[in-house]
Amino acid sequence: LTGIPREQRAFQYLLAHAIPGDPRHILQTFDQWCYRCEHLSSVGPIKGRIVERLLYERAPLRVLELGTYCGYGTVLLAQGLPPGARLYTVELDPRHAAVAEKVIRLAGFDEQTVELIVGPSEEVIPRLREKHGLLKADFVFMDHWKRCYLRDLQLLETHQLLAEGATILADNVLFPGAPHFLQYAKTCGKYRCKVHRASLEY
Repeated sequence: LTGIPREQRAFQYLLAHAIPGDPRHILQTFDQWCYRCEHLSSVGPIKGRIVERLLYERAPLRVLELGTYCGYGTVLLAQGLPPGARLYTVELDPRHAAVAEKVIRLAGFDEQTVELIVGPSEEVIPRLREKHGLLKADFVFMDHWKRCYLRDLQLLETHQLLAEGATILADNVLFPGAPHFLQYAKTCGKYRCKVHRASLEY
């Protein structure tokens, strides 16, 4: 009724309640909003622990996130990066990107650490090396449209943007589901696959 999108309402809640420059408190405040007020399709705290554990194990220096949305996953990834690492995050919707930009900066991450790129992933990926300086990604987090997972993985392969031994973490592959992506990852012979069981966010 207010005419303010739910993503913007969530950001206003963050501004009122979160501690600026404290990524973990930013995420906790996001979680409070999603549990108590309105659902946002962010990663959430349960699956977030899987992301954190993999980041800790892999310690990637170049991370690519496909699907920024409000910036929850971006903050989660950025807080787990080793020193000197850089995160590139891609968001299709300019309105979501505008909210995410404010969330990322509120959490204390500058453009040297997190670069937000606005545009369709199929157009951004081929330009990542020349325009944005991403030579090879050590870690890719896919959390955008499920139907784009396979196409974008193959685009990353075609443009040789995956470092040797890179980790690709894809959210919600069982529900709503990305069956073609899963089948390719399991049968193409390029990847070792593991399905992490988790509940839907919130």
